[in-house]
Order: sequence, then C-alpha cells, then structure tokens
Amino acid sequence: MSDFETRRQILKVTAGGALAGIGGYAFLRGLPPVSAAETKLAAKQVRLSPSIEPLVQLIEKTPRNALLETIALRIRKGLSYRQTLAALLLTGVRNVQPRPAVGFKFHAVLVVNSAHLASLSSPDSDRWLPIFWALDYCKSKQLEEERTSGWKLPPVDEKSVPPASRAKKALIDALEKWDEQAADAATASLARSAGSNEIFEILFRYGSRDFRSIGHKAIFVANSRRTLSCIGWQHAEPVLRSLVYAMLNHRGEPNPAKSDLTPDRPFRRNLELAGKIRKDYRDGKLNASATRDLLSTLRTGSSNDACDLAVKLLNSGVSPQSVWDAVFVGSGELLMRQPGIIGLHTLTTANAMHHAYSATGDDTTRRLLLLQSCAFLPMFRATASRRGRIKDLSVKDIKSTPLDQKTGDEKIGEIFADVSRDRMKAAGKIRRYLADGGSARPIINAARRLIFSKGRDAHDYKFSSAVLEDYYNVSGEFRDEFLALSVFNLKGSGHRDNPLVKQIRSALKSK
Repeated sequence: MSDFETRRQILKVTAGGALAGIGGYAFLRGLPPVSAAETKLAAKQVRLSPSIEPLVQLIEKTPRNALLETIALRIRKGLSYRQTLAALLLTGVRNVQPRPAVGFKFHAVLVVNSAHLASLSSPDSDRWLPIFWALDYCKSKQLEEERTSGWKLPPVDEKSVPPASRAKKALIDALEKWDEQAADAATASLARSAGSNEIFEILFRYGSRDFRSIGHKAIFVANSRRTLSCIGWQHAEPVLRSLVYAMLNHRGEPNPAKSDLTPDRPFRRNLELAGKIRKDYRDGKLNASATRDLLSTLRTGSSNDACDLAVKLLNSGVSPQSVWDAVFVGSGELLMRQPGIIGLHTLTTANAMHHAYSATGDDTTRRLLLLQSCAFLPMFRATASRRGRIKDLSVKDIKSTPLDQKTGDEKIGEIFADVSRDRMKAAGKIRRYLADGGSARPIINAARRLIFSKGRDAHDYKFSSAVLEDYYNVSGEFRDEFLALSVFNLKGSGHRDNPLVKQIRSALKSK
C-alpha cells in the first residue's frame, strides 16, 4: 500500500485545524462535445506537430471560464495525461514570450514541469489538480500577452537553417556570439537531426552562464528536458526554440560577447577555475565541517570567495556532495533571512542546476555547474539586499521546539498550523519531530497537499516541487535542517484556500 493510501499519510481535516485534504473527483458529464477548430493558422505563428495542434488550438480558443470544463470533458472521452501535458506546455511556448525577462508571465511555461512533478507525487484522487491549475494559469498569461504585445512564437526562417552536419557548431557559435537569429535557425536544425542528450549537453552549459533573470534560464533548461522526456521528443523543436530565445535575453544591454558585464563575470572566471579541480574529485569523502565552512562563506563572502573555497575543498579530498549540501542549506538560509521572491529562487535555481549537474555527461560542464551554483548564491544575496534588510540568521538559530500533540497525525497538523502563524516555530518543531524519529514522508506529503488546496501562484508549485525533491538530494546530516528551512515559503493549514480549487471541483464533479 502506498504512502498516500493510508489515513496517516493522507492527513484529513481535524477539528483542531489540522491539514486540509482534497477529495476524489469524477469527471464532468453532460457537456456537449467540443472539437478543436481546424482553421488556418496566422502566417506569423509557428505550426506544431499535427498530433497536438488541434488540442493546442482548442486551449487557445476556448474562453477561460469554459476551459477547465472543456478539457475535463475531453479527458472523459479519452484524452490522456501525456497529451494534456504536451498541449499545456506548447500553448505556453507558442503564446507567451520570455521577454522582457525569463519570469513573470513566462511562468506559464516554467511551472509546467513543477505541476507535472506535483502530479507524479500525488495520490490518484489529486493527480489532475495541479495540471488543471496550470491550464488556468497558462490561459490567463496567454490572454495577458494578447492584450499587451500580441506576440506569438514565429515560424523558423527555413532559408537560414543550417544542414544537420553543421548544426551543432552553428548553435555553439551563435550562443557564444549571442546571435539570436543564427541560434534560432541552428536550434531548429539540431532538434530535427540530433537526440536530446546531444542538444542538452550544450544547453546545460549555456543556461547557467549568466545570472540574468535570477536563475530562470537554468530553470527553463532543466524543466524543458524533464517535460520533454515525458511528452515526447516530437514536440522538441518549438520548446527548444523558445528556450534558446530565453537564454539569449540580456534586457537591452550591450552584446555580452563584446562586453564585460557583471552577470557574465563568474562564468568566465569559472571556466578557468574548473580546470584547476583535481581529476578524481568525484571520489572525495563527505565532510560536514567543510560544508559548514562553505556555508559561512556563502553567507558573507563574494562569488569569487565561494568558488575559490569550493575548489580548495574539492582538491583536499572533500566530496562534491558536501559542496552541494552547502549550496542547498545556504539557499534555504537566505530564504529564512529574507522570505520572498529572491530567497525562493535561490532554491529553485539550485534544484535546476543540480538536475543539470546530475544529467550531464561532460565533466567540464559538471564542474562549471557546481562552481556556478556557488557563485550564484552570493549574487542572490546581493540582489536580496537591494530589496531590504537581510536578517542576521543561520540554520543554527532554528531551535528544536517540543510539540504539544501526541499522535503522528496531530503532530503534523500542529506543525502546519504553525506554518501559517509562526514559521520559525514551525521550523523548530520539524527539527524536534525528526530528531525524535519521525519520518519526513508525512511532512512532505502534507506540504504538497496544502499546495494543491492553497497555492495561488506559480512560485508555490515551483518552490514546493523543488524543495520537496531536493530533500533527497541533500546528504543525511543536513537533510533535517534543509526540510526545516523549507517552511519559510510553504503553505500552512491556516492559509486561505485558492478559490480556483472550487472551480476545478465543479469541472470534475460527477452529475
């Protein structure tokens, strides 16, 4: 029996304000059939694979207030999860521009993988909820783009597409030169002729090379790879073209290839520094003291300080896992020190860069990703400091706090009630609960279910999917600390329900 099937793991509502669960759903009956319009696309709009084009057009043309009911009916008639996910991603890619920044409205695309991960980790009764939430969110951003710019992903300039034999070199050259037109044509050629591993080896490196858009470029790289692995490579070309267009965004600055701009300096330095790491660095040993030393530098030092220390530790025999532990815990600390948009992106970016680190087969890229992760955290801290005061706190300030309740369900309910009232106290209770032998699994399950019912923003899904996954990417000694830090942007049982949940229930209820 799975974790989700037991009463303890599902965590139903209690009179004492414990956790809200979301009931099972049956699909809407009685709506008249709705088919996709097969009208001619505008000349300036990219055409998608014939297998998915009608469904994407259906999403594009259905009014927002009818979309969820329409898709629910299609699912009842046989539309699969994978087809729905593919149409969701491609609707965002075609209709939402990753400019002027790879964020804001573009979260319609960035959140798709997070919704997918939440769905994968859900009980059957909740599986459609994050996907339907993302559909409504994507539709809202499509309409916003129509009102403001009218942008659509255009067709590729076929006359500029290089032959397959030259596509890889052409893409690398274009990325180095920040040449958007050449990169777009090369991306199309490579998507048609190469496999995912060959293409993403390039994108892993260039997606992490600059700090513009506070990590969203690296996030888009990781999310694109993960979602394409589910929906199929036949949908890759428009997704990759959107991704490369996003990666080359530099907000009207001079061409970075011909300039010495602050966001680009760490990568250029780390290209040289990566070559100074010993060849057998991956055979190093876990070292908690080294992690604490790097954490201290990440709190107060510069990007150069952090990267120099990381190289020193790796060359002294410390495992790269100990460096990642510092990155993850340090990211959580920054969120605790200044809860909000910057702090949460330290964690979602760390998640994306760790995914790329784990997936790449190129050791130079692997070293660069590790060093860039160290470099980004002080840059996040500097960005946060421009927004307001950063509290003088560290993970050591989370004090183990006794719980009042006795049973496991009651303790989880008490923790998440405190998440809505006093996050520091909730963090302390997580520390105590885990120190007393409690399992992290019911905490993770409860956190995810509360996002389903109370999440209101793309960041709620992005953040929760990242941190609840990364609990398992942190080594044992630091896992409990990391999970305690996550409460500074999770939802508690006292947060207001998202009214969209009622609409989704209405769309999926039986008659």
